[in-house]
Amino acid sequence: MRRSEAVRCERGSVTAEAAVAVPALVVFTMALLWALTAASAQIQCVDAARVGARAAARSEPRPAALDVARSAAPRSARVTLERTGDLWRVRVEAPVPGTGGLGVTLTAEAVASAEDALDASGGGRGGPVPAVVVS
Repeated sequence: MRRSEAVRCERGSVTAEAAVAVPALVVFTMALLWALTAASAQIQCVDAARVGARAAARSEPRPAALDVARSAAPRSARVTLERTGDLWRVRVEAPVPGTGGLGVTLTAEAVASAEDALDASGGGRGGPVPAVVVS
């Protein structure tokens, strides 16, 4: 095979390779951006749950504690606050949309001891002891 024939056979192979590689890089970049967005939203959920639990443990009114948690949470997050015994529990759930129905719901929960429970038990005013549980 002469050189001119070999060049003619390979003509267009770079274009074909680029036609496969460029879409793959675009998909990879989009997946990476989605993962970064989801990680950021998860951090916001954890922070919102922690802030809400601290506010509730300090005996702030329930609406104020919920407002503080909602202000730190992602936009479409659902925040719940409940008291179980001596513990305040805040749960934050935020949906992260994805393409083709591949969205996920992120969840974070924080628990803090109520200050009024610490005073009643003789534990002093050591303040809330927040614990964060990420599921």
